[in-house]
Order: sequence, then structure tokens, then C-alpha cells
Amino acid sequence: MEDARRGDRLLFALVLAFFVLAFTSLGDSLAASGRRSLARATSAAVDPRQRGRLIVVIEAGGRGVVEGCPAEEVDHMPCEDPRRNSQLSRDMNFYRERHCPPPEETPLCLIPPPDGYRIPVTWPESLHKIWHSNMPHNKIAERKGHQGWMKEEGQYFIFPGGGTMFPDGAVPYIEKLGQYIPFSGGVLRTALDMGCGVASFGGFLLKEDILTLSFAPRDSHKSQIQFALERGIPALVAMLGTRRLPFPAHSFDLMHCSRCLIPFTAYNGTYFTEVDRLLRPGGYLVISGPPVQWAKQDKEWADLQAVAGALCYELIVVDGNTVIWKKPSGDSCLPNQNEFGLDLCSEDDDSSAAWYFNLKNCVSRMPALVGEYAVGSIPNWPERLTIPPARVSPMKNGKDVFDADTRRWARRVTYYKNSLGLKLGTTAVRNIMDMNAFFGGFAAALSSDPVWVMNVVPARKPLTLSVIFDRGLIGLYHDWCEPFSTYPRTYDFLHVTSISSLIKDPKSGMNRCNLVDLMVEMDRILRPEGTAVIRDSPEAIKKLERVARAIRWSVKVHDPERESNGGEKILVATKTFWTLPSSH
Repeated sequence: MEDARRGDRLLFALVLAFFVLAFTSLGDSLAASGRRSLARATSAAVDPRQRGRLIVVIEAGGRGVVEGCPAEEVDHMPCEDPRRNSQLSRDMNFYRERHCPPPEETPLCLIPPPDGYRIPVTWPESLHKIWHSNMPHNKIAERKGHQGWMKEEGQYFIFPGGGTMFPDGAVPYIEKLGQYIPFSGGVLRTALDMGCGVASFGGFLLKEDILTLSFAPRDSHKSQIQFALERGIPALVAMLGTRRLPFPAHSFDLMHCSRCLIPFTAYNGTYFTEVDRLLRPGGYLVISGPPVQWAKQDKEWADLQAVAGALCYELIVVDGNTVIWKKPSGDSCLPNQNEFGLDLCSEDDDSSAAWYFNLKNCVSRMPALVGEYAVGSIPNWPERLTIPPARVSPMKNGKDVFDADTRRWARRVTYYKNSLGLKLGTTAVRNIMDMNAFFGGFAAALSSDPVWVMNVVPARKPLTLSVIFDRGLIGLYHDWCEPFSTYPRTYDFLHVTSISSLIKDPKSGMNRCNLVDLMVEMDRILRPEGTAVIRDSPEAIKKLERVARAIRWSVKVHDPERESNGGEKILVATKTFWTLPSSH
């Protein structure tokens, strides 16, 4: 009996201790004092009430601090978490696409860097080598080293530039393709590399002024996209499964697959029609590897040729295991030739709608303006950067708004460099994201710098991303109430205008999520010592200043350039380089 009473007293004490820690100021002070063991113990099962209280405290200007996540979360991507996604359907690789947990199930903590993390090797040296300690994942080097992907060498990973279908290097492979494709002269500018490995194809196309966006899923190689971004090559985590890729129609001048293993003819050619949706009229499609003249894949190769033929793609060459097609510049020939059973999408289909938009088993229609932005008709690079593209015309006063936006961002970037002391144009900045890009004016103003910009168009705002691609820039749709599909520590510089608008419902004006979660996500994707620049109203900046300090950013607030008449302030923040306490 006495043992039972003693057990009851112990249980009562434990319960009382929990409530003291969870719901009193003592609990707050202990949490803020750095007891990370508590954070580790609760990271898997988040208490929504505690989470909500912390957000309220931070936004109100209290002393709330966001703690560090456990060390095992160094490479965490909330929407591509295999622990969560492995429970989902494998049909059409659904489980490998984006699947985001609700905020209340997401630990509110800061992703730490791995042990030994160093400020990354700068561009262009990073194309060829990165610090091993920044991404100590050897699987690709061990499995693909003989194909020239990458290898470990001392304290570095070295990238010889090879790939599965071009083990001798991307340069001779590109030169071979260049016999059939006009890589030089600015005819081609935007490219999409599907299932890209460590993105050497895109990295070495940059010397031709072709800007390649590479994608691959999080798979058994784990970190291929992380390696690409560490090298300074545009890339994102994505999967061609059940949904459209997050790009508008007719965006890419060139689409490339080197042993990407996408079953293009599966599901009655659905994946091929998605490629067709994204490829600019007159653009080029390159497929290297299976099923092109591949052993025991005769039927798959025949089906691939049949789909291309049904869409009137011009066969340029079959060279070994590589095929090159050119998409027709005019209307689809489907009404006259339809041997694969495909049909045009309905007239009310918006072929540029692509945020959580299911794939359609139909061929996107060519719009009326197609002749103005087909390859060969659209201005060559770099002229296309500043000429108002055809797809701006349907917008009210589109061309005037485009020109004004271009001039405005030229002034603002000059001010950023000359008056705010930002590191734009230096070797400290390579990977940039504009989180609310509109027409891509910020990126256009940086076109002479050795950088690339991921232009993000919020999915609930006007879908201006097609204009960005027509300028020869790259980007994607995204909803900032969800995490972004990239690894931690992959951007040097984040830029956002009107951050408060990213979390609001455009119809009701109510917040759909909160600024604390958004800025914790910004911290996740920003490299240590990276910079975030936020333009917003003075009231919003005051609130953001509090949140920035709660996530350990150092902050300065500036007045805008003299020409600005919007009543804005500019917050310039630096992510501090902190590490978890040693467990030894």
C-alpha cells in the first residue's frame, strides 16, 4: 500500500512539474535558458498550445525566443519528409511529391548547421568543389564516382562535370548536342533539366548564357539538389508524379532528360503532355538514356516516338542513346494526326495554372499570342530582358506597368548597393530568391552580376510568372503559408517586398498563417551569415524587427531611396552563424 501511495505522489509531482513548465513564466524562462534537451524531447510531438503561445509572445514584442532544432534535423525539408510521406500512396509516385504537415504539427525551431559547417566556397570556384563538412553525405560519390558525378578529395567534394549519360564530362556532351541545337547567340535562354543529378549539365550551360533550372526528387541519393545549390546552380526539389510542375505554360526553350527515368509515355502519354505544356513552341526536347535505342525497351522507345509524332514534333536526330526533337511553332496537329489517342484540352483549361493542379491527360492549346513568343520569334537574349513581352499585353496597362517596374528596380538595386552596403555584386552572394517577384524587375536589375535569382510568384496573386520566363529569367509558383521545396542553407540572399501580403487572403484580407512561421522558414533556407532584405510599411517592419531578433538575426532598419513615395521602410537582416552546444 505504501509503495502505491509513493507511486501516486511521484506521478502527481511529474504532472505538476509538466503544468508548471508548460503554462507558467517559470516554464518560459527555463525554455529560454537553453535547455535543448526539452526541445529535443518534444520536437516529435508538438504541443499546439505552447506553439501558439510562443508565436503570440514574439509578435507582441515579448522575450520569446525560437530555440534550435535537434541536430538530426540539419537537412530537414518539412514538405519532403520521408518519415511522413512513406505512408502515402505510391501510385504515380504521389508519395514523393510535396506533402506539407499542418503548422500545428511542425516543431517551431531553427534548423542548425551540421558540425564543421563553413561559409560556402564562392562562385565560380564552387562549380567545381564544395566543402565536404557542409554536406557530409558520401552516397553519390561512392555510387556515381565512376561516372564523373563527384568524388571526395581531402576536405572537399570535387565535381568533374560528368553524368550517367556523359561520364566524360558535360562540356563534350554539350558540344555534341550543339551540332543540332543553337546553344550560342542568345536564341535559347531558359532550360529545364529533369532528374538532374548534381546539375552539371545546367552548370556548364551557363557559359552559353543559358539559364537552366534543375529539379529532382528527394530520393535514395538524398542530397543531389542540395549539392547543386551548394555549387551555385539553380535547382529545386520536385517530382513529376500526379501534379503539374509549378511553372506556367510555354516557359522553357529547352527541356533535357539525361537518364531521368521519367516514364514519358505512361498513363497514355500524360507525362509527355506535361513536358509539351512547359516547352516553348519551337523549343527543343533532349532525352538521353532509356528508352532511346535501349536494350529490352523496344516497345517503350516505339511508344515514345509515337507520342512525339502525334504532336508533330520534328525529329532532329537519334544519335546513339540520345534523341533530339523540336516542338512545332504553330498550332497542334492533333485534329489531323492522333495515333496515340490524345486530344486537346478543353478551351476553358488554363494551361498556366500549376499550383497543386493535377495533371491532365490532354494537350495544352496554343494561345493566340503563340507566334510572338515561340523560339525564333521571341527576342534573343539579352534583348528579351527589357522588351515588354507579348504575355504582358492582356494585363491592364501591362506594357507601361512593365516599363515602370523595370525602371523602379534599377533605381532600388543601385540604392541597395551604394547606400545600404549590401553585398550584391560580390563573391559573397550567388543564390538569390525574390519571394514576391511580380514581373522579375529585381532580378532583371541584377542581370550583370554573377548571380541567379529564383523568382517566386505567390500562388494567390496575379500569375505573372509567364512574363518572368519570357524575359529570360526563371522562377516558380509557391504559397508562403507552406515551406519551400529546398534544403536548408541553400540561399545567400532573400528579398521580399510587402511580406505581410504573402500571408493574407486576397479576398478576405485575413491572415492565413503567421509571420513567425514564415520567418522561421526563411531562416531555414538562408545560409549562415546570409542576408534578408524586406520592404514593407513602417508598422509591418516594426513587427518584423521583433520576430527577426527572436530567430537570432541581427537587424538594421533603413529609409528607402528618395524616389520612393510608398511610405516604406527597409529591414536588412543578417542570419547569425550559431551552432548547437556540443553533446560531448
